Amino acid sequence: MSHDRREAGFKRRTRVADALATLLDAVDPHGRTESVPLADADGRVLAEPIDAPAPVPSYDRAAMDGYAVRAEDTFGASDRSPTVLRAVGTEADAIAPGEAARVHTGSAVPDGADAVVMIEQVETVGEEVEAFDAVAAGENVGEAGEDVADGQRLFKAGHALRPSDLGLLKSVGLDAVSAYEPTSVAVIPTGEELVQADPDPGEVIETNGLTVSRLVERWGGAARYRDVVTDDEDALAAAIEADLDADVVVTTGGSSVGERDLLPEVVDAVGEVLVHGVALKPGHPVCLGVADGTPIVSLPGYPVACIVNAAQFLRPVQRRVGGTSAPPFPTRRATLGRKIASEPGTRTFARVSLDEPGADDDEGGLPTAEPTRASGSGILSSVALADGWVVVPEPQEGLDAGAVVDVQLWEGSR
Repeated sequence: MSHDRREAGFKRRTRVADALATLLDAVDPHGRTESVPLADADGRVLAEPIDAPAPVPSYDRAAMDGYAVRAEDTFGASDRSPTVLRAVGTEADAIAPGEAARVHTGSAVPDGADAVVMIEQVETVGEEVEAFDAVAAGENVGEAGEDVADGQRLFKAGHALRPSDLGLLKSVGLDAVSAYEPTSVAVIPTGEELVQADPDPGEVIETNGLTVSRLVERWGGAARYRDVVTDDEDALAAAIEADLDADVVVTTGGSSVGERDLLPEVVDAVGEVLVHGVALKPGHPVCLGVADGTPIVSLPGYPVACIVNAAQFLRPVQRRVGGTSAPPFPTRRATLGRKIASEPGTRTFARVSLDEPGADDDEGGLPTAEPTRASGSGILSSVALADGWVVVPEPQEGLDAGAVVDVQLWEGSR
């Protein structure tokens, strides 16, 4: 990479979608798998497809408390003319014509029975049962395999498990799954001005590395939160090379075109810069590269720009290396409270807070998305105190007040 970038700045910025595609095309899933107990598998990514080894339920079961009967024995039954059947108790494995067996919700339906008369529709008289309702075959009966069929494909490889998925897998008799190991991500904060606490004038408390490492964990990875590395090419190169055994390396700071922005040259020296400068605001100086097959994401040093780029580039590549893809961010529809300005050709991420409709508003009214007053990319509180961001696509020149928008609730994602 030529050093004349410092004089030229960013004359050309790659579109966000193109930059991400370039990065993802340069990496492959790490392929490492392990057996994970179901109790520990929430959020884990399946390495193999899962087919049901058994049906659920594995037997025909009563869907109601009542009496299991042969449906044809009840035909014609009514309040005035009940059908009289012989009671055979609650432990019967089978019934014959003209018999009824007491069943409870979820219990097995005896052989020979094909329906259940609800307990509210019967009376017992000695050893006989009077049924006041005619039932059809299959009525109030859950058939074997009604929930899950034997051999049914439940999940594809690459699926990220949710709590409800774990319950389903347990119901078919599984107690562990084959999952990809969590993606290891080395997080290297850089900058000679950074300190961990008690800053002197001219020093800044390191926050980007902490924030990014915790995002890595939330997104299902395993973070290595490293010490701050100063603005020195040899030190930066050594730090990156020491962590190339990680699945992803991410640096914070030093990615722009100033005299102390050394990361693009360093990445190009240890590997290859794929993209430097993206049509994105805030945070266009992001640098994306690869070395020895390990993707390197160099995030800008301004906290807001760092977070925006982490969500747009680090999250997808971390998921890709971990064997799956990043799902869309959850969104909330809202009405824009004030105009958002943006530069045509640049994808803009505007931080907003959501004001819920009051009690006097019309029922079903949308919340109001209020852009934060502090818009600078160095104002960390503008993200921490926001509920999400509104994305202004590249072709648009801002959004007007009153527009109905989708607010990306990015921090609630996995």
